[in-house]
Amino acid sequence: MSDTKTLLTPDPSRRRLLRGAVALAGTALCGPALAMPSDKIVPERRLRLVNLHTNESLDTIYWAQGGYIDEALEDINYVLRDFRQDETHIMSPRLIDLLYKIQSGLGNGKPLQIISGYRSPKTNEMLRRNTHGVAKSSLHMQGQATDIRLQGVELKDLRDFAQQFRQGGVGYYPDSNFVHVDVGAVRTWVG
Repeated sequence: MSDTKTLLTPDPSRRRLLRGAVALAGTALCGPALAMPSDKIVPERRLRLVNLHTNESLDTIYWAQGGYIDEALEDINYVLRDFRQDETHIMSPRLIDLLYKIQSGLGNGKPLQIISGYRSPKTNEMLRRNTHGVAKSSLHMQGQATDIRLQGVELKDLRDFAQQFRQGGVGYYPDSNFVHVDVGAVRTWVG
């Protein structure tokens, strides 16, 4: 897992500065859909996760000085892996940014509880056979979806907050106690 202290060491190289400028320009061009919760540029983005199936936790700065931090993204991919197959997949940076916005916007300092992140095709098919509501072409298999909850936040409030970003699908599963978020087409449903 990454050590956040070493991630904060300044890197004033030209390449790093240019990457930051490109990232900022891309954010400006994409408009409010990519704006952070306070609509201001933040110097770093921290994500706190706990995988409820593996009991692994992660507290990492995954974006700083205008760019993503590869080692932190790898750590996030690992915590969000398909634990049944012990298989990792590259998670969409858009999804990671959405998780950051949800967590930082709700502001209680607790880690996002991960119910499901990446799913291998084998795991997805097994879940489809044994569980209601699992899509055949689930975005979980593409690293574009995760099922979450946040301690101290009502599930309906988590759903409503995630919906405001309009960055993909938001599924509400009150009987199973989680909210699905993805970065596919904008849509909502109750499972």
